[in-house]
Amino acid sequence: MAGLNLEPNIARPDDIYDRLVALHAGLDDTQSAVVNSKLVLLLANHIGDEAIIRQAIALARELGD
Repeated sequence: MAGLNLEPNIARPDDIYDRLVALHAGLDDTQSAVVNSKLVLLLANHIGDEAIIRQAIALARELGD
């Protein structure tokens, strides 16, 4: 089973970043947190592999410290 892919995998990362910034435009902190939660759940559903999602959660927590 393959693990979490940490290699660059987005053809145009700056475009994705710009879309993420635009997603939060005009939102207060609470609204921004809600939209982030929705996006995370949508992407987790798309991934669908619990082991990969667990790896991503652990790494995000580690990098957040």
